[in-house]
Parts: sequence; structure tokens; C-alpha cells
Amino acid sequence: MSTSRGRAEDVYESQNDQRLDELHSKIRTLRGITTDIHSDVESQNLMLDEAGDRFASFGTTLAQTSRRAGQAFGIGTGSLKPWRIAALIVVVFLVFWITGKVVSWWSGSPAV
Repeated sequence: MSTSRGRAEDVYESQNDQRLDELHSKIRTLRGITTDIHSDVESQNLMLDEAGDRFASFGTTLAQTSRRAGQAFGIGTGSLKPWRIAALIVVVFLVFWITGKVVSWWSGSPAV
């Protein structure tokens, strides 16, 4: 009986070793997946930080451009100068009208 008992213990020991090896394999796989997830999260955080920096830079540039446009058109602390805007619209219209006349004269088609 002791021989059969020894064989049964050897079989159990062998099964335990096999399952332990399978468990170690699964742990290595999980460790690799965890490392990959960590690396991916780090790269995404870096990309988000760079995007945030770009948006902050864009916001600063937009604010400066808005301030300069306000100064150019006389829009400031409550003082809007509509005559400048009206003059700009008239000048733009005249430039387009004259350009249209010159182009039609140059191409030889009758002006409308």
C-alpha cells in the first residue's frame, strides 16, 4: 500500500508542479500586459500634455491677435469707432470693384 500511496503523491506533486508552471506563465503574461498598458498610458499622457501646451499657446496667440485687432479698429474700453469699420468696408468694396474692372478690361470681355 505504501507504494501506491507514494505513486499517488508523486502524481499529485507532478500535477501541482504543472499547475504551478501554468500559473507562473499566466503571471508573466499579466506582467507583460501590465507593462504594455503602463507604457501606453505614459505615452498618451505625454501626448495630452503636448496637446494642452499647444492649445494654451494657441489661446495666448488668439488673445494677442484679438487685442491687436481691437487696437487697429479702435475697439477698446467701450469706445467703438464705427467710421473706421465703415471706411474699411467701402475701401474693400472699391478694391474689388476696381479689380473686377481691370480684369475684365485685361481679358477683353465687356464689363458688367
